[in-house]
Amino acid sequence: MEYTVILHRAEEGGYWVEVPALPGCFSQGETVEEALEKVREAIESHLLALKEDRQKIPRDEGILLGRVEVAIS
Repeated sequence: MEYTVILHRAEEGGYWVEVPALPGCFSQGETVEEALEKVREAIESHLLALKEDRQKIPRDEGILLGRVEVAIS
């Protein structure tokens, strides 16, 4: 399975990552690579916990990411 993740630069340095399809699933790392590895582990743990609780595994559907350019005069 694949999940969309959003990386944010942390004010104190490094990055934090959220997983929109899995509310409450977050992680962080000092580099982009570390943050992505840690969020992969967080996703796996999150999905395992859902499975153990016999809850539905959310799919990453309907999430669109885009960028919009705006001009300020």
